[in-house]
Amino acid sequence: MSCSVVVLIAFCVWPALLLQWTPAGAANILAVQTIPGKSHWNVMRAVLQALTDRGHTVTVFTPFLDRNRDGYTEVDVSDPTESKLDMDATFLIENFGPTRKLMTNMVKITRAGCDMIYEHRQMVDILNGSAAQVFDLVITEPLVSECVAYVATVLHVPMVYVVPPPIITYLERSMTGHVPNPAATGHVLFGRGTPGTFAERFANVVLTVYCSTLTWYADDWQLRRADPRPYDIVDLARPSIIFSNTHFITEPARSLTPSVVQIGGIHLTPPKPIPKDILEFIEDAPHGVIYFTFGSVVSMSSLPENVQSAFRNALARVPQKVLWKYEGEMADKPNNVMTRKWFPQRDLLVHHNVKLFITHGGISGVYEAVDGGVPVIGFPFYYDQPRNIDNLVDAGMAISMDLFTVTEETFLNAVSEIFNNDRYQKNAKIASERFKDRPMSPAESVVYWIEYVLRQNGALHLKSHALNLTWYQYFLVDIISTFLFIAFVVLFIIYYSIKIIYKQIFSIVIKKNCKSVKEKRE
Repeated sequence: MSCSVVVLIAFCVWPALLLQWTPAGAANILAVQTIPGKSHWNVMRAVLQALTDRGHTVTVFTPFLDRNRDGYTEVDVSDPTESKLDMDATFLIENFGPTRKLMTNMVKITRAGCDMIYEHRQMVDILNGSAAQVFDLVITEPLVSECVAYVATVLHVPMVYVVPPPIITYLERSMTGHVPNPAATGHVLFGRGTPGTFAERFANVVLTVYCSTLTWYADDWQLRRADPRPYDIVDLARPSIIFSNTHFITEPARSLTPSVVQIGGIHLTPPKPIPKDILEFIEDAPHGVIYFTFGSVVSMSSLPENVQSAFRNALARVPQKVLWKYEGEMADKPNNVMTRKWFPQRDLLVHHNVKLFITHGGISGVYEAVDGGVPVIGFPFYYDQPRNIDNLVDAGMAISMDLFTVTEETFLNAVSEIFNNDRYQKNAKIASERFKDRPMSPAESVVYWIEYVLRQNGALHLKSHALNLTWYQYFLVDIISTFLFIAFVVLFIIYYSIKIIYKQIFSIVIKKNCKSVKEKRE
């Protein structure tokens, strides 16, 4: 082979090699998706996509199959996993609305997911060290129980958490070492992102303590003691990095440790062409279009008939056209409404003629609305949804309503307010501009920090020293107790000294009085 041919080949191949090369090297990454929620998986999938696009190899245990591709291998755990899709609305409200039931059920869901995956044949091989692959990093999602950290603990490799909802306040102490100040930061289950009044701050403090107690009782006391698992009897690993699906535009500003990286909106993909029939419906709407959905978890057709009737009757009276995600056939469907079991939500919300988004307040839909600059009417169900919608209300681009007290007139008034008051549209555009104004994309942040952890052997220096403190050390109970003890001793010494001095003075006075009386008698 001539020298010129070798040079030519090197010239052609070298750029491709550069594209595949990463500063940390091509890592072998194990991902574990224990939560059978589609919206949760959308965030995890986007994180893993960014890593495989960079050239890393990913093996993922997941109930949601996309298909294998170069550098990406799926382990199907969908059979024993009950995916949370199209659930009955009343069931959701009753079982996940009350805080006690929500926390207890989320603990059970997380631990059930851990048990199911850890008993999987391929995971058993990995944990026993008999698998052919050797992994450099584990990526997983905590919901309530930190049983998800067991894989990284056994393999002795760094671990990264992916948190699809806003930061889970009830686990923040164990993940980052610190507890957010409840006077300034709303709990993830609190209806407000920022508690303002005394009553709100008081309620937020009570909720914070209550949820921490519930988590401890449901996970540590009830389940660990009653039926301990292997992950209950080891000191679980702590995450090197926590990717939080938050952004300071849709989440109030707050203090975060260096290990928390905000990647809000990472699931957002470039818009695709809208199907022809839907596109024609949208573009033939001179007054604009309303998009109405309660996401993948809630079955719209399971709503009480009085609620569905209020929605139908109100929307029949508006001049706009409506795209309504609805399962099955809708009785008495208004003429201006198109129903489908599925709509390309991301693509719709960036279309210029979609003027209003009616939603339950899931964080993925919130980011899609903010990115598209679309005002929102929210009907939050549970978990982080009330807080998500309230943050949009504070941004001046949303109206929050209660699902089970809504009437035709109140709903119609809310829709009319959005269309007749241009401040909602203006504020939505402002939020969109700020949301997009970033030094790097969420995917680029993921790649950088994953590779940073790999380069820095787990990046232990990012972990707060507070993780090494017990609860009484962190909250200064021992220091305060010492101060109180010292104060008690000092006060006791002062009291005892004064008492002795008083007795001496009293004794002298008595003696003088007695002597004076004796002298007078003589």
